Amino acid sequence: MIETTGFDRTFPAALAAVARVEFDYDDGEGVDFEPYDAFDSAEETTDWLRNWTGNHELDGDAFRVFGQDGTGGLAALWCVRPGRPLVEQPVVFLGSEGARGVVAANLSDFLWVLAGGLGPLEVVEFEQYEGRVDPGLTGLAERHATTPRRSTHDIVTTARTEFPDFSQDIDALCR
Repeated sequence: MIETTGFDRTFPAALAAVARVEFDYDDGEGVDFEPYDAFDSAEETTDWLRNWTGNHELDGDAFRVFGQDGTGGLAALWCVRPGRPLVEQPVVFLGSEGARGVVAANLSDFLWVLAGGLGPLEVVEFEQYEGRVDPGLTGLAERHATTPRRSTHDIVTTARTEFPDFSQDIDALCR
């Protein structure tokens, strides 16, 4: 089920720190991720979700979009935990060609995924769980993460176990 946690659009400090990082795509061998320095507006998110799903009755309240890959796939916080802060919401990826999946159970775990040298696209579309560790992003995660460092495989598996119906929930939104 997709629910919302209210209208909080306050950009978390950890995402502001990520937005200052330049990710190295390295001709496909690096991370294909372009972080934003603010969430997309509610209107932009709603417009994108309606076009992506084909369902023009939807609104984008359940998502806080904070980055994209080079093809336009979006990384977002999925506001599925009512009453909980944005940093405790799962991170999801909605690919430009329809791929979608849960990346991390919360923002803290997502920081460890980035520190491990992977972005949302690599995890969801390519099921890649090992990348080139990034010392700068490791330092960022050490400063901002509230969860212990774990392997990307463990982070993704835990998140997908907690949210096994994400893809089906998205399917239900599509016409």
